[in-house]
Amino acid sequence: MLGVVSFVFALSMPALAQSASGPLRPHPENPRYFADASGKPVYLTGSHTWNTLQDMESATSASLFDFSAYLDFLERHHHNFIRLWRWEQAAWDLTASFPFDTDSKKVLAVAPHPWARTGGGSAFDGRPRFDLEQFDTAFFERLLHRVQAADRRGIYVSVMLFEGWELSNMSWDSHPFNKANNANGVDGDPNADGRGLEVHTLAIPSVLRIQEAYVRRVIDTVGSCDNVLFEIANESGAYSTEWQYHMIRYVKDYEAIRHRSHPVGMTFQWAKGSSDPVTDTMLLEGPADWISPRRDGKDGETYRTDPPVADGRKIVLLDTDHLWGIGGNVGWVWKSFLRGYNPIFMDPYDNKVLGKVRPGQWDPLRQALGQTRRLADRLDLAALTPQPGLASTRYCLARAGQEYVVFLPEGGRARVDLSGAGTLNVEWVHPVEGTRTPAGSVAGGQPREFEAPFAGAAVLHLWKQR
Repeated sequence: MLGVVSFVFALSMPALAQSASGPLRPHPENPRYFADASGKPVYLTGSHTWNTLQDMESATSASLFDFSAYLDFLERHHHNFIRLWRWEQAAWDLTASFPFDTDSKKVLAVAPHPWARTGGGSAFDGRPRFDLEQFDTAFFERLLHRVQAADRRGIYVSVMLFEGWELSNMSWDSHPFNKANNANGVDGDPNADGRGLEVHTLAIPSVLRIQEAYVRRVIDTVGSCDNVLFEIANESGAYSTEWQYHMIRYVKDYEAIRHRSHPVGMTFQWAKGSSDPVTDTMLLEGPADWISPRRDGKDGETYRTDPPVADGRKIVLLDTDHLWGIGGNVGWVWKSFLRGYNPIFMDPYDNKVLGKVRPGQWDPLRQALGQTRRLADRLDLAALTPQPGLASTRYCLARAGQEYVVFLPEGGRARVDLSGAGTLNVEWVHPVEGTRTPAGSVAGGQPREFEAPFAGAAVLHLWKQR
């Protein structure tokens, strides 16, 4: 066992936030991560919540989202990524979100939307119908202001273009493409089955034309911002594959005309008529730059408990939204990081949309995300790859002979194969608090055993003396 130096110090506080550098692109040497404008690897992690772009209010609650306070929250936790959610419908029936809001039977009104509500006649809620030929400037102004505000804090933003969970899981009565809600005669449900799934297919030319015009307007609005990523749709169904591929290519083609490209992502899909997800094949084989999969991993492994090694075919933002809905833990964060993923958390935040949780219940997970980022900033991330075979715990990010990061889920001892390594510095990192405990150095050349100096989960960092 190695001796432990008798003092402990915390990770130094980061410098004042600087604007995000970009646009991001897949790192040429380690495509598990993005690279910024300078070529530096960028590891993305953070907590996102539902009402970051549109207000969501119940009949009894009219409090608006404080985006500045939310950015303060992200900075305190050292997060650098969020999804900027876009809800397609003008109402969210929370009873469809069981079990995350079981004691609430409220419906949230959602606004603003991309299209102005100036059409003749009344929509589902008694307000004017949507005019799908006229944009609502308030929506796009808010989108730009919030992306720019995040940029000033060094936070990258995935701009969600469409939302598919609602089509698979709740009535589409409040959707702008429901013929009762627009003044343009657009019918997004031509088979009259009451679901409107066709709006996430290529089946209706009039809908596709409106969607493409909206996508162009979004790109015109935020396409000059360095901190932008695009996400086609959150959890649309398997029926949407070709439509999503089309939209990915459409974004890329339109940005090529503007000579400024941003990464485009695709998230997992629900199987049609089922609550089961389809496999990751459509994500991995598609044209997206980054993906967010569901549960099934290779050889029976699951993303929840033992994430399979990220192979670099796509940059993967491993999102608790698609694994649990609301869930995850500290161990999952570090396992995901050391298997080559960019983990992110679907955060109930202030409980005003979904979630009835105790104050601070999710703080350890939030803090762990931030600690992975702070450690990532110290690593030679371009050269590190997941190498489970080098550590007895099988959670190891390494460049053999040069640098190793090992996670011990239960603490205690870990054996690390240091064959080919010279003398290495040794340091222990607390996975939640981020405190760093130096433990001298160790001679490589063979497997070595290390014991954590504190109880519970621990992170071991070894690197070559310079």
